Amino acid sequence: MPAEPAKRPQPSVLTVRCADQPGIVAAVANLIAEAGGNIANADQHTDRASSVFLQRIEIDGPIDWGRFDAGLADAARRMGIEWELHRPGTPTRVAVACSGELYCAADLLNRVELGELDAEVVAVVSDKTPARALAERHGVAFRSVEGGLSGEERVAQEAAFAATLEELQPDLVVLARYMRILPEAITEAWTGRMINIHHSFLPAFAGARPYHRAHDRGVKIIGATAHYVTAELDAGPIIAQRVATVTHRDEVEDLVRKGRDVERQTLADAVRLHLEQRVLVWDNRTCVFA
Repeated sequence: MPAEPAKRPQPSVLTVRCADQPGIVAAVANLIAEAGGNIANADQHTDRASSVFLQRIEIDGPIDWGRFDAGLADAARRMGIEWELHRPGTPTRVAVACSGELYCAADLLNRVELGELDAEVVAVVSDKTPARALAERHGVAFRSVEGGLSGEERVAQEAAFAATLEELQPDLVVLARYMRILPEAITEAWTGRMINIHHSFLPAFAGARPYHRAHDRGVKIIGATAHYVTAELDAGPIIAQRVATVTHRDEVEDLVRKGRDVERQTLADAVRLHLEQRVLVWDNRTCVFA
């Protein structure tokens, strides 16, 4: 059998965000070249309305990281650049949170096992017991955060969820149909590091029972939206959206069945884009370098 082709080494990824101004691209490119690096891929966008410049650069080659870091820090001070540098190595640590409906969580775990998502699932976290068996089938740790929906029981449940995330210290939390409204203390603690899937093409039908309301409205498309979580329910920066067509013949059950397929793919798209550092956020909006 012919040998499999060698995998291309993963590049480092630099993301840049700052006020739009002359010389940004040249300054960053010169820093990379002076440190011995090579720009393998680059993409950029300027939002004219807010005068914000955003850029994503893949870097390879025998780069002198000490020299590059020092030069970038100096450029950041002079030009007001906000930047993140992601070097290949340890996979991103992900906590998957879910409730009783497990199809999105199961899809993510399968994709990680198949190598489609470069991540390490550190735990499945759930307020429902069926998720334990799912975690065990995939050899993943399980953390229970069961509790009531109101009063002191709800407060205790939210505290348990927050404490569990603090213990696990994931790089990313994915709410894969975790059917709880999170308090602001949790959403603020995980700003930009928590992704939710909502079973509607937001901003339409935010909140509960969107398929039922879509059916009542007689819509011709349904969709799903993956977004970063903020304190305002279902209103965070949108990462990915997909749709499916429906007709007058479809009952609510048909919308749910079709919608679940859309939800799975949309959430997987968003997680992959985040893992590959392809999403930059500003003004509750996203620039997605797909």
